[in-house]
Amino acid sequence: MPSPRASKALTRFTVLDLTRVRSGPTCVRQLADWGADVIKIETPEHVEAGDMGGPRLGPDFQNLHRNKRSITINLKSKEGVAALMKLAKKADVVVENYRPDVKRRLGIDYKDFAKVNKKIVYASISGFGQTGPYAGRPGFDQIAQGMGGLMSITGLAGQGPVRAGIAVADLTAGLFAALGILTALLEREKSGKGQHVSTSLLQAQIFMLDFQSARWLIGNEVPGQAGNNHPTSAPTGVYKTSDGYINIATTGGKMWDRMCAALGAPGMSKQPEYATAPERLKRREELNGVIEALTLKKTSKEWVDQLNDAGVPCGPIYKIDEVFADPQVKHLKIAQTIKGKQRSVTMAAQPFTLSRTPSKLVKQAPGLGEHTRSVLTELGFSKKQIADLTKAGAI
Repeated sequence: MPSPRASKALTRFTVLDLTRVRSGPTCVRQLADWGADVIKIETPEHVEAGDMGGPRLGPDFQNLHRNKRSITINLKSKEGVAALMKLAKKADVVVENYRPDVKRRLGIDYKDFAKVNKKIVYASISGFGQTGPYAGRPGFDQIAQGMGGLMSITGLAGQGPVRAGIAVADLTAGLFAALGILTALLEREKSGKGQHVSTSLLQAQIFMLDFQSARWLIGNEVPGQAGNNHPTSAPTGVYKTSDGYINIATTGGKMWDRMCAALGAPGMSKQPEYATAPERLKRREELNGVIEALTLKKTSKEWVDQLNDAGVPCGPIYKIDEVFADPQVKHLKIAQTIKGKQRSVTMAAQPFTLSRTPSKLVKQAPGLGEHTRSVLTELGFSKKQIADLTKAGAI
């Protein structure tokens, strides 16, 4: 029975997933969610015992590994590596996030795959890059957040370094790797050749600094912590209401005028000390206090409705459960449910849509080695070859 695909967009591509933890699985999830045949290569239990009942069935694993198939191969055995290379002959993409020295020692580096399939697109995600003085170091999201500058600009002024509440470096490295793979696949249509795509947590985190890095590289200014305030625009920040907090974002003179009017203080926009953007930024703390004295007079919902009606960007500050209860979030249908044999699982789906070939979550994360025999058979292994690999402990 054919394995269901999440979309028709990438069904012509077969992906061998050698990744672990978060950055690599995030990359491969992008391809799986758009219909690629993703074959997750895992270590057999007789080689390395896994936890089948806890983390594998938990939210994190299910979220990262939906829409994939799983086979087990022992990459520490020569028979296992040989089996992987046979699979690679019919694959389009390989994704891995081993440390550079580990994959070279195992014989599963780009050059090893390119020998058997010159069209293979091989993507590597590492902590710090494939070469250089830190190439051999193990990578971890929070380390990259610190070295990539994010922790120095997150949090309240003077608070000291603060990590972001999500794995920014892991997630963006995975997304950039997926973008690199798709770029290489497009180029392959012209050249007929594959290539090595590589990124790292450090590179991804630095790229995500965006205008903050430009402030230094171009303006020679070292950004600091600004808390809930926008680093370069005021008033843009968090304001307390009678029953909670809201975000208000204002830029430019006209929006400033509209915000003052919507708050019931139209004269504030004409006060000389707040008349220009530089003056408002200079007096940001003072101005925030004036605005909050006004926002405390009504509820969050009242202000969100009133300010948005006036064309002033404003929104509530939700806890995670409140996010998915919001009517707009429900309308976008980003939370999708996958039915399974034992239970249904709901998770966040893709954040962009295609009109002709949409993505839909169709498969829960696979059991360890659930598809080993079927995948090997599909890709050309005979019953005897599968039996020999089993006997050798290679699968």
